Amino acid sequence: MIDLSVSIGNLKLKNPVLTASGTFGYGEEYSPYFDLSRLGGLITKTITLKPRAGNAFPRIAETAAGMLNSIGLANVGVEAFIKDKLPYLRRLDTAIVVNVAGFTVDEYGEVVRRLDDAEGIDAYEINVSCPNVKEGGVIFGSNPMITAQITEIIKKITSRHVMIKLTPNVTRIEEMAIAVEKAGADSVSLINTMIGMAVDVDTRRPRIASVKAGLSGPAIKPIAIAKVFDVAQHTDLPIIGLGGIMNYRDALEFLITGASGIQVGTANYMEPDICSRIIDDLKHYCEKNKIPQLRQIIGSLNI
Repeated sequence: MIDLSVSIGNLKLKNPVLTASGTFGYGEEYSPYFDLSRLGGLITKTITLKPRAGNAFPRIAETAAGMLNSIGLANVGVEAFIKDKLPYLRRLDTAIVVNVAGFTVDEYGEVVRRLDDAEGIDAYEINVSCPNVKEGGVIFGSNPMITAQITEIIKKITSRHVMIKLTPNVTRIEEMAIAVEKAGADSVSLINTMIGMAVDVDTRRPRIASVKAGLSGPAIKPIAIAKVFDVAQHTDLPIIGLGGIMNYRDALEFLITGASGIQVGTANYMEPDICSRIIDDLKHYCEKNKIPQLRQIIGSLNI
């Protein structure tokens, strides 16, 4: 028997395949395509304190090797999530990770405080790519001191696993990882989208209403793998890698480089059952290469 199980710190997963926040809705939307209990973990779309309609349209545009999105954290808000979305997630036999965002430091803590009273949640993924409204719109994740402060506050509120999702739009991502490690984070996920832009040459207008947007998909995979390598070299934090994973070989690149788990994002839009097939293909890879435990390849990069 092949053992695909992995440990992300104190978070035990049946396999390393998780869904990337913002690409899998609240989970139930994908239930017609495969058994969601096969997943190692399901990460919800971002949840904020109050409901959000999101940014103006158009807010998604396809690119040559991926997609741009500027959804604007559209979601039902924490209270509606607990009441209307969480009951379905509780029925799944997989780790449930709620992605959390705020626009002030205190708001992050308040969202987690309300979620922490609810059953059926295994971990939080903290999205620090939001603008700090009290600091002139500076992105939380670009400041290691503020990101560490958010981490410390959340760790005081909850005993659940706390994963910090790091942005690549900084000079040295390892400095961010070191800061949250010292603040008590249980793991980090990386990378979030890169900042990009596209123009319609016929109208001479940006293809996204907000002009700039987050670039995801195969175009960012080499950057993401390099960032995973950098963080793995500088911290002992468990890493969940993401960015352009379209198949099991992409997933293996992240695992070999040092990630203990992976997230599938943009590929979900193209092939709704891709996570299930990646799980199968990872098993077949291990069988073919006589690897009894998938975790044996984590961090096995030969340099």
